[in-house]
Amino acid sequence: MPDLLYFILCGAGVGLAVGLTGVGGGSLMTPLLIFSGIPTKIAIGTDLLYAAATKSGALISHQRQQTIKWNVVLLLLAGSIPASLATSAALKLLIAKDTDYSAGLELALGIMLILTSIVVIFKSRIKTEAIEESKHNRWIHQHRRPVTFVAGILLGLFVTLSSVGAGAFCTALLLTLFPRLPALNVIGTDIAHAVPLTLVAGLGHVWNESVSWSLLAGLLMGSLPAVHFGAKLASKIPNHILQRILAFILFGIGLKFVFIS
Repeated sequence: MPDLLYFILCGAGVGLAVGLTGVGGGSLMTPLLIFSGIPTKIAIGTDLLYAAATKSGALISHQRQQTIKWNVVLLLLAGSIPASLATSAALKLLIAKDTDYSAGLELALGIMLILTSIVVIFKSRIKTEAIEESKHNRWIHQHRRPVTFVAGILLGLFVTLSSVGAGAFCTALLLTLFPRLPALNVIGTDIAHAVPLTLVAGLGHVWNESVSWSLLAGLLMGSLPAVHFGAKLASKIPNHILQRILAFILFGIGLKFVFIS
């Protein structure tokens, strides 16, 4: 019971951060679970299913508002889902069951946390520069379909290994590849891609026996009401300041996993 209460509070804390800033999810939850003593692969696998569950409601909402670009979602999924399945299969079939590969997972987690923090800080600049008619940007826009497909492959790989990247990092990719897409469409498209990707990646971790269902239940019990409370509170607090503070925290945690683990 004390453990359940602790993880309900963890879920509430992360849910509040997500509601306030729109950032947090896996990038906060997975490190928090690892620092709490949860084995790395259990933290990652459980967080992936947590992300799929918590974002499903937002997916339904965006679908009702018709803010999802399904052609982009399907192109991303064409790369990310096979990559996620292949990654899960490799973890299951190519690594001995008693092998501790937490160091590799933590390295992938650290890299994605650092990249996510950079994206959060420079998101506005990324969009501004993506709109500029430079030679580099013209090439990306002319080849955006294959670039989007390859980006999906990379997301499938790193999200499965780290549980981080389906949110802020995917948003940065969409801003770069589709800079004139309205902000609401970017968010809706990102969420529509994140839900099936995190679900498939999470089920891959179920196959690898690296999910704790009791932990997942505790996190959801705390986070679901906290997200809504945080969203209501966000209008009264300067969002960009909170996002920058969160970004620096993620950057520091990422450095810890890359260089100290």
